[in-house]
Amino acid sequence: MRILSSVSREADNAKVVIAGGTGLIGTYLARYLVECGYEVIVLSRGPAKRIETWRTEQWDASTSGTWTQELDGASALINLCGRTVDCIKTPKHCDEILRSRVESTRALGLAMKQIQSPPPVWVQMSTAHIHGDPQDTTCDEDTPTGQGLAPDVGRAWELTFNEGLTEQVRGVVLRTSFVLTPQGGALARLRRIVKLGLGGSIAGGRQGISWIHVQDMNRLFKRAITEPSMEGVYIASAPKPVSNKEFMRELRRALRMPFGLPAAAWMVRIGAPLVLRTDPELAIYGRYCASRRLREEGFAFDYPEISAALADLLAR
Repeated sequence: MRILSSVSREADNAKVVIAGGTGLIGTYLARYLVECGYEVIVLSRGPAKRIETWRTEQWDASTSGTWTQELDGASALINLCGRTVDCIKTPKHCDEILRSRVESTRALGLAMKQIQSPPPVWVQMSTAHIHGDPQDTTCDEDTPTGQGLAPDVGRAWELTFNEGLTEQVRGVVLRTSFVLTPQGGALARLRRIVKLGLGGSIAGGRQGISWIHVQDMNRLFKRAITEPSMEGVYIASAPKPVSNKEFMRELRRALRMPFGLPAAAWMVRIGAPLVLRTDPELAIYGRYCASRRLREEGFAFDYPEISAALADLLAR
């Protein structure tokens, strides 16, 4: 599916390497960058092959190999590697969530130091959950990090990234929020729940939902690649986060569902692992995030409002 009907093709076949680009966000990003005129190489655990209009190169996300040759002379590296957090947080899964991020980032950092012409910019995925779950604070890039599994993983992830940077490479960290896509991902699951009449507020509905339309997410990645002044940590989230109650209300409105049964916290704690096979805390807790840096730098979101974003995505 094309996210944009037309994009500027000023890239002139510059090569971008996306590590961990076979997931949902990576697939949308690869399509977008190809439409912008880039040559896209995706580092994947699967065998090397051509997918749509880009190709993959096999790697194990932890050690060096022939894949490092793809970085030599590339225009940019984007790292999206990380096991999904949409799971029951068993000790094994928690270990995999941490290792998948740290080990892949460390391998990329070592490769960048070993090759002759490393990409001049490295864009690193991180998580807005690094700020914890403050209910009454809108987090920006200056907000202290929080406590718990996700903040610990986020700090380790970013530390490993910073250790892999050299003075010749511009580093950009995107602390990403809930990415809304027209197909797949958490929005597809919420859409099914709403259509079953269960799309009311969760656990009181006060918790924040920081979100971003996938089109704006793609534009942020491209901006990080092409804008020399963009460096350091950025919150990758729309400027108007909403409460869980407001998000579910707008989702019901977009789907023309007149009602939605609310769910108490205890119901989610029982139902999420048993029925959805996921962590109930993903729904019970949340955070309000908005980027001070993007606002000051004049980045204009195509979808700053949740109502317009949902209307566009659900119409596809």
